[in-house]
Amino acid sequence: MADVTATTVLAEDALLGLLLPFWQLVIGAFVLVVLVLSIGRLVRRGPSRMTTALLVTAAAIAGLATIGVLLQG
Repeated sequence: MADVTATTVLAEDALLGLLLPFWQLVIGAFVLVVLVLSIGRLVRRGPSRMTTALLVTAAAIAGLATIGVLLQG
């Protein structure tokens, strides 16, 4: 007798493989919408908030890059 369970699992994996790029696109679209809305709100709050946000972002990028370099080796 043939093992039907193995065939079902392979079919499910193939279907998930086809849907994966679609879900990545949906998640990316939501991230992009939230990013645009937050940038709009930040611009409306004024230049002092923009400067603070840029400094915090730069510090976060530098910190993540440092952690990445340290954990890589």
